[in-house]
Amino acid sequence: MSASDLPPAAQRALAEAEERRRKAEAEAATLPKELGGRNGPEPVRYGDWEKKGIAVDF
Repeated sequence: MSASDLPPAAQRALAEAEERRRKAEAEAATLPKELGGRNGPEPVRYGDWEKKGIAVDF
């Protein structure tokens, strides 16, 4: 099923989601680099709440 086969409301929702993604990417590009942050994948996204054997939560 292509986007053109979807109802107008679904097409509008997809267009709005794409616009939100573009805005989020542009905003992320303007943020300063984090100093002293974690190396590797984002712990929130990957569920890695442990650092050097100590479980952390914030």
